Amino acid sequence: MDNKDWHAAEIDEVLAALETSLFGITDEEAVKRLEVYGPNELKEEKKKQWYHLVIEQFTSVLVIILIISAVVSAYLSIQEGEPMTDTWVILFIVVMNAVLGFVQEYRAEKAVEALKAMVSPHVLVRRGGREESIDSKDLVPGDIVLLEAGSRVPADSRLIQAANLQVDEAALTGESRPVTKNLNLVNAEAGVGDRKNSVFMGTVVTLGRAVAVVTETGMTSEFGKIAGMVQSIDVEDPPLRIKMEKIGRQLATISVILTFWVFVILWFVHDRTLKEVFMTSISLAVSAIPEGLPAVLTITLALGTARMARQKAIVRKLASVETLGSTTVICSDKTGTLTKNEMTVQRLTSNGRTIHVTGAGYAPEGEFETGGAKFDPRGDTDLELLLRIGVLNNDARVQENNGSWICLGDPTEGALVVTAKKAGIIQSELNNTYPRVAELPFDSARKRMSTIHQTPEGKLIAYVKGAPEMILERSISVYDGQVRPIQQDDVDVNMENMTSMAEDALRVLAMAYKELPDDYDIQNLEVEAVESDLTFVGMMGMIDPAREEVPLAIRTAQGAGIRS
Repeated sequence: MDNKDWHAAEIDEVLAALETSLFGITDEEAVKRLEVYGPNELKEEKKKQWYHLVIEQFTSVLVIILIISAVVSAYLSIQEGEPMTDTWVILFIVVMNAVLGFVQEYRAEKAVEALKAMVSPHVLVRRGGREESIDSKDLVPGDIVLLEAGSRVPADSRLIQAANLQVDEAALTGESRPVTKNLNLVNAEAGVGDRKNSVFMGTVVTLGRAVAVVTETGMTSEFGKIAGMVQSIDVEDPPLRIKMEKIGRQLATISVILTFWVFVILWFVHDRTLKEVFMTSISLAVSAIPEGLPAVLTITLALGTARMARQKAIVRKLASVETLGSTTVICSDKTGTLTKNEMTVQRLTSNGRTIHVTGAGYAPEGEFETGGAKFDPRGDTDLELLLRIGVLNNDARVQENNGSWICLGDPTEGALVVTAKKAGIIQSELNNTYPRVAELPFDSARKRMSTIHQTPEGKLIAYVKGAPEMILERSISVYDGQVRPIQQDDVDVNMENMTSMAEDALRVLAMAYKELPDDYDIQNLEVEAVESDLTFVGMMGMIDPAREEVPLAIRTAQGAGIRS
C-alpha cells in the first residue's frame, strides 16, 4: 500500500498492511523493524567536531591574508636581522580572534545539545497486549500508540479509536484552531489538513483520547518531508561574511597592485638593488593589511552575542548577530508568539446590558463591571444562565499547575470556564447538577455546537453556542429576565453589539437554549430538531491578549526601520 493512502483505507486493511493488530507488535518484532526503518527522529546535519570549529576560524580571506603577512614579516625580519615584533603581533591577533570565535561557537553548540538532552519524549504504546512507556525514537510502523489531552503525537498515525479528539496542527499546517478528528475514510487525494482520520508527528492533542497505529516515522513522516526539504536548501553566507570576504579580496588586489608599482618605480626609476626593491615592496604590502580588523569584529560580535544570551537567546554563529542587525522585515506567527495563546473573555451582553470583565489569562481572578460600576454577578439570574451555557456546552478544563493556571482543551472554551469561575460558578458542580446525556459536536459548516443535559427536575434541555448570526437566525425568542418573542430590534441590537466587539478584535460567541420534550430520543439526535426555535440568551466577546513585551518590541523594531 502506498503510504499516501493510509487515510483512504479501512482500519482492518491498514492493520493488515502493517502486519500488526490492536494488541500491537511484539518487542522482538519492534527490534527487527527498528533495524529496517531506523529510529523515529529527524535527521540532522552531521555534528561538527571541535577541530572543525577551530579550522573554520582560519578560513576567511582576511585571516588568510594576515597569516601570509605574518610569514612574510617573519622572513623580512630574519633577512634584516631585526626582532620579529610585527610577526608576533599579527599572530597574536589571529590566534586571539580564533580563540574568541571558537569558544563562543563551541559553547553555543554545547548549550543546544544540552537543551535537546532535556527533551526526551516518551510515548505510551501497546506491545504484545501490554501497555508500556518507551522513548519516542524507538517507535516503528505498526506500533499501537495511546494518546490523551496534552500528548505530543510522536509519529504519523492512523486513528483506530477516538473520543472527542481534537488536535492542534498549527505547527504542521498553520491552522490556528484545534482540528476535530474522526474515523471516517478520506479521499486518497486529500491534503494533510483534510486527513481527519490521521494524526501527525509534532502536533499536540488538546482534547479527548485516541488509539492509533503508527504508519510513518522519522524522515518519511510529513514533518520529516518538510525537514528534508529545508535541509536541501543551500545556506547562504551571512551578510558580514560576504562583506569581509569582499574586503579581503579588495585588500589583496590593492596590495598586489601597489607592490607591483612600487617595485617598478624603485627598480627602474631609482635604480635600487633587487633586494632593496623586494624588501620595500613586501613591507608596504604587509603594512597595508589592517591586522586589527578581525579581532575588533570578533570582539564586537561576541559582545552582541552576550547581550542576546542575557535575553535567553543562543547564537550558534557569531556572524549571525550582524545578520540580525541587517533585518528589514520581521514575519511572525501571532498565536503564542505575539499573543499569550490564553483566550480571555472581556465583554458580555445579557438582558440588554454590556458587562465588562477584568483579568487576563486562565487565572480565575477578575471583576464584573457595567455602566462603569462594579457589581456582584452572584444572584444575577440572567448572567448566571449565560455563564452556565458557556460552562456546560464545553469540553475544556482549567486547572492550577505549580502555581499557574493552564487550560486543557480549546483555549476559547477554557476562557468560558474561567469567566464563570470568576462569578463563583464551578464547572465540576454544574456538570454534576446538569449531566450531559448527548451532544452535537461543533461543525465548521453549522458554526455551532449543542449539548443535551438533564436538569435537576429531570427535564431535557439543549444548550447551544456558536456564531451570533447563526444563533440569532435560528432563535424565535429572547431571554431578558423572562422569555419573550424575539423582535427585529433585538436582532439589530445584538448584531450591532457583535460588530462593536469584532471591531475591538474580540472573538464573539452567542449562547442559546431549547427545552426538549421529555420523550425526546437522545440516541438519534437531529440537528434541525435540536438547533431550531432557540431562545437567545446573550454573547461573550474574548481576545487572546498580547504578551507584555510585544508593544515595546514592535515600537523598537519600527524605530530601527524594520517592517513587521
